[in-house]
Amino acid sequence: MSSHDYFHTIISVDAAKRWHDSGRAVFIDCRFELGDPDAGEAMYRALHLPGAYYWHLERDLSGRVTGTNGRHPLPELDQFAALIARAGITPQTQVILYDEWDGLNASRAWWLLHAAGYEASALLDGGIKAWRQAGLPLTKVVPLSPLRQIVPQLTAWRLPLITTDELLSLLGRQDYLLIDARAPERHRGETEPFDPLAGHIPGSKNRFFRQNLDLNTGRFLSPERLRAEFLALFGETPPQRTVHYCGSGVTACHNLLAMVHAGLPVGLLYPGSWSEWCADRSRPMVLGPASAPQRGETH
Repeated sequence: MSSHDYFHTIISVDAAKRWHDSGRAVFIDCRFELGDPDAGEAMYRALHLPGAYYWHLERDLSGRVTGTNGRHPLPELDQFAALIARAGITPQTQVILYDEWDGLNASRAWWLLHAAGYEASALLDGGIKAWRQAGLPLTKVVPLSPLRQIVPQLTAWRLPLITTDELLSLLGRQDYLLIDARAPERHRGETEPFDPLAGHIPGSKNRFFRQNLDLNTGRFLSPERLRAEFLALFGETPPQRTVHYCGSGVTACHNLLAMVHAGLPVGLLYPGSWSEWCADRSRPMVLGPASAPQRGETH
């Protein structure tokens, strides 16, 4: 296989199987459940794609939580560089990421790899469920890390980010658009299973990340359909001026991946997302019925 065969966003099971058979791809299992942080790794140890390494959302794909930086802050650059080295990933490696089926957690790994400069990284369309449905092999064997590990020197994330202070300064401006990837009922503040307040950042529109999928098959919608839907949502706002958030900066990456898959420029990620934003009750918020602010509080 040549560099022309690399996949950068989504890869089908058939194409992933060809890469697997070539022995030149690295597979990463990203399964994780918020309600049971050990469940994903347990599933991996029970059965996974042959040769796949396991990346844990909280241990590997997130940094230290302080209480004010959200539930899943970005990992430190040297932490992520070491993770890349342990999997034997080089800039010439095709990386294939997967989780159970919808790409929820694998999209976070995709964003981190692309932001670190490893653009030959793609999600397995339909996840391990699609691989299993195709009758392809699974294993319990955990691969060893390569003896010679080349740790990259990462100095900055290469995809656009926005901080809380920067986002505060943009509120109310018409030349930026804020997109919330959470489920509609969380955006409306009718329920909030993870964070202390239920609601959204003022001015944000909602695009639930699963709208990027055909839920009958678990596969991503076509690039043409995704492009049409995103452009209709963005209106006159250029894609580069869309700011994406969710509960903790994970599923927002799903929308960013879908944008790139649709041939659009990538938007900005707000890593702290709602969990960081609502940690300070002085910030502007639109709270829903599931929140009960104390007398005198204005959000």
